[in-house]
Amino acid sequence: MQKHTILWADDEIDLLKPHILLLEKKGYNIVPVKSGNDALDKVEEQDFDIVFLDENMPGMSGLEALAQIKQTHPNLPVVMITKSEEEHIMEEAIGAKIADYLVKPVNTPQIISSIKKILENKRIISEKTNQGYQQDFRNLAMAFNDNINHEEWADIYKKLIFWELEIENTQGQDMSEVLEMQKTEANNNFVRFVDNNYEDWLNDANAERPILSHQLLRKKVFPSLQNTTQNPETPVFFFLIDNLRFDQWKMIEPLILDYFTVEEESSYYSILPTTTAYARNAIFSGLMPADMAKNHSDLWIQEDDEEGKNLNEEAFLGRNLKKNKLENVKYSYHKIITQTQGKHLVDTLQNLYTNQFNAIVFNFVDMLSHARTDVNMIRELMPDDSAFRSLAKSWFQHSPLFDILKKLSEKKVKVFITTDHGTICVKRPFRIVGDKNVNTNLRYKQGKNLNFDDDNNVMVASKPERFGLPKPNISTSYVFATKDNFFAYPNNFNYYVNYYKDTFQHGGVSLEEMIIPFITLKPKN
Repeated sequence: MQKHTILWADDEIDLLKPHILLLEKKGYNIVPVKSGNDALDKVEEQDFDIVFLDENMPGMSGLEALAQIKQTHPNLPVVMITKSEEEHIMEEAIGAKIADYLVKPVNTPQIISSIKKILENKRIISEKTNQGYQQDFRNLAMAFNDNINHEEWADIYKKLIFWELEIENTQGQDMSEVLEMQKTEANNNFVRFVDNNYEDWLNDANAERPILSHQLLRKKVFPSLQNTTQNPETPVFFFLIDNLRFDQWKMIEPLILDYFTVEEESSYYSILPTTTAYARNAIFSGLMPADMAKNHSDLWIQEDDEEGKNLNEEAFLGRNLKKNKLENVKYSYHKIITQTQGKHLVDTLQNLYTNQFNAIVFNFVDMLSHARTDVNMIRELMPDDSAFRSLAKSWFQHSPLFDILKKLSEKKVKVFITTDHGTICVKRPFRIVGDKNVNTNLRYKQGKNLNFDDDNNVMVASKPERFGLPKPNISTSYVFATKDNFFAYPNNFNYYVNYYKDTFQHGGVSLEEMIIPFITLKPKN
């Protein structure tokens, strides 16, 4: 074990000799001094792992010494020891970023506990995390090899995310490769589950099914609007952060918890293809894509049309409200793509409080995933899932969305946060051949006469109507990439592989793309 050196400053240091001897027997090197000035001199002379500082010393007080130590050694952990529990002393010490606070008379177990908490915290957490995951590994493996339902799959995915985030914060990340292998195996089994059940979810009224994109507003949000018509003083705010995965939600959740209580953390399943054009339009319209194309041809944009596929969400939402007998609900719809648009919404937020329903789409996370494909600098900043999570959190922390949520936390409102689909880092190219009209998405293809190498790496919708998808031609089919595969054409195959490997894509079948968060928040204030 590394031998840690501890500076202990106390004007009665001689009386602490028994503690010092016991600590030295434990392997710690203790340097005792009798004043704050002596402590400052020692800190300049040699390196210490931790400082124990008595608050009430003659001459320079412990608080004065603490302030000077932090000016020159801001990262040096300091434990304040005092006879007094007066609130102002504790607040001053905490404000100066002490590592711990002990009240006299102290005993050796207290001191050792404080040292371990500060100096061995990461090692202990790493050991306990690895042990915990090893114990849960077998349970998870057995679970996703059983015949389980959509709720159990969501629970498994959340557990894998929990361990991924826990292991990410450990020293050495010893179990990260094992977890990655288990995630791969889980995705293999999840793909089989979706392949076996997806058509039944859409076509069998008696099938046990998850909430899907086109059911989300009706089942999870509109009931709150029906209450709002009776109590218009509680407006509903529905935030859709495009491409927000469950792991990214868990990264921003601690920031939100300063202002809101999470009333419900649940999930729903994105429809296929797991793309904005299909899944988000399904959310706002309350319809599957085939029904949108059939019954709202003035709003539905075909795959081969050049115009944007998500320009009519507000109109879809209005018709959806009317269909659900909520035509009298006063609502607004905003799509935020730029920082300027977001800041404008922050400044005019008071105008939305008179609406019963406000739908707000933020596009940044989706833009970030696409930028990682196209911009070399973003590729360097976001080489893997961990960095993607970190950048998403950094964006949120400094975003107009967070500013809006802070303001809403001071009001009597109902807040929902969700997304339209997730994304996955693709690793393995998969050859596919189609005509010139086939769409360009790397995770799904729509077209005629699609040919590919191996059925084991794709999910095929040869009858699009069974998938609730439009069928522009009699021979149109859809093919979805599964797990971490991505489609590449035989011509320019190497270019596609080099350019798109290890990029974040969506449209196909995976845990990351399909099982997505739905969060209900209640303001703390």
